[in-house]
Amino acid sequence: MGYKTILVHCDASRGAPARLRIALDLANRFDSHVIGLHVRQAFQAPAFTDAGPAMDSLYHAYETAVKADEAMATGAFRDAVAHKGYSSEWRVADGYVEQVLMTQARYADLVIVGQAEPDAPPSAPPPDLAEHVTMSGERPVLIVPHIGAAKPPGKTVMLCWNDSREAARAAAAALPLLKAAEKTIVLIVDPKAGEEPAEPGADVAGWLARHGVKVTVQRDTAADSDVGGVILSRAADHDADLLVMGIYGHSRMREWVLGGASRTLLASMTVPLLCAH
Repeated sequence: MGYKTILVHCDASRGAPARLRIALDLANRFDSHVIGLHVRQAFQAPAFTDAGPAMDSLYHAYETAVKADEAMATGAFRDAVAHKGYSSEWRVADGYVEQVLMTQARYADLVIVGQAEPDAPPSAPPPDLAEHVTMSGERPVLIVPHIGAAKPPGKTVMLCWNDSREAARAAAAALPLLKAAEKTIVLIVDPKAGEEPAEPGADVAGWLARHGVKVTVQRDTAADSDVGGVILSRAADHDADLLVMGIYGHSRMREWVLGGASRTLLASMTVPLLCAH
């Protein structure tokens, strides 16, 4: 089992090269075919702009920016794969990036996207792109921090476990990486009575061990802290280079109002996050 087809979103943002490096590193490890996808965003006219010269000027500026972004993304992808023996292809599509990615993801084993960049220009992908692709698609999504990654993910992995459907899907999706990792820490924060066995984490650790995963269990408490903050702290303590987590076990609206681990990690991740819903 592995990731035989990896789809990576390639735009003209500052975070795109880090995404591409991770995609190609994983392709080396799993003998994968890499698909670089660039989406030319559809033109959206301002709601109260009259037709005529002003609209022509706006469309011309849009067309110029789209061509420049495509050229930059295409050049970066071709330079990265040139003469290195990767099985790869380059795709360019028109439309809304979240919809195109969701459709293309059906034919991949892993999708790689970027965390929303602060102060991104209006032409940037929607800030909730990673959430949308994860929530609406059927494939695991690897989200790369907008600051990049200090090292390739997968040597020390932290699996965030709460005995939920989402966590189970994320763990299964991450199995190729977990099996290859030198160390996997199953982190359980504030296990609830009745929702886990007498020894929280024992069942998932046993399941992983039977797959050959080198696994340990750590139980922690958040007290009055956000669970997401505890996860980030423990990831730093263990020098984890990859987090695995099921996101939005509660509704997004509930997490937005009350706060939640998904919201915290998506906003403040310091290492790549492999997630599923």
